[in-house]
Amino acid sequence: MSLRINDIAPDFTADTTEGKISFHDWIGDSYAILFSHPKDFTPVCTTEFGAVAQLADEWAKRNTKVMGVSVDTVEEHKKWKADISAYAGAPATFPIIDDTSLAVSKLYDMLPAEAYMPEGRTAANSATVRTVFIIGPDKKIRLMMIYPMSVGRNFAEVLRALDAIQVTDGAPFATPANWVPGQDVIVGLSVSTEDAKAKFGDVDVKLPYLRFVKKPE
Repeated sequence: MSLRINDIAPDFTADTTEGKISFHDWIGDSYAILFSHPKDFTPVCTTEFGAVAQLADEWAKRNTKVMGVSVDTVEEHKKWKADISAYAGAPATFPIIDDTSLAVSKLYDMLPAEAYMPEGRTAANSATVRTVFIIGPDKKIRLMMIYPMSVGRNFAEVLRALDAIQVTDGAPFATPANWVPGQDVIVGLSVSTEDAKAKFGDVDVKLPYLRFVKKPE
């Protein structure tokens, strides 16, 4: 069965560069980002993991943990981290899962349609595609992104989406297209304009169903 928004993220235990980790226990009361990449020591993946390493302070500000996954071993991951740090100018301190068994890749449906496990496999025939899952402290999946191997992810967009999720989490808000932190948010349809004015102050009514307010601090 495919995963959906608001499903409980499947739990698992795996060996990682930071030791054996039980996923739900590792998340704890934080948000989490689980992201896969095709293979260690490949060019696009190195730029992506470098981008994640450079954003370490931003993840921490948002109470968010990040974890990578690929079909390579812990030993290979640890060697590759030196390249990531050299390229990015920042250490890759987040854990990377050893998924040589493909257990996590299959659990999260990270493999492309044509994936198989031949002798001497390569990134082209048995590696994960570029998936991103944002998971809440309640262990529910809040967002999923899937990119092909040839397209590097925009982690500024992952960060922006995380901000939008946290702004709207448990609040009667939504964010408009291209929203960034600091901009107005949309009042949920469950809240009347009168109630919105009482709770949030000025309401900018663009259409009867499209109403903006400043995000409460």
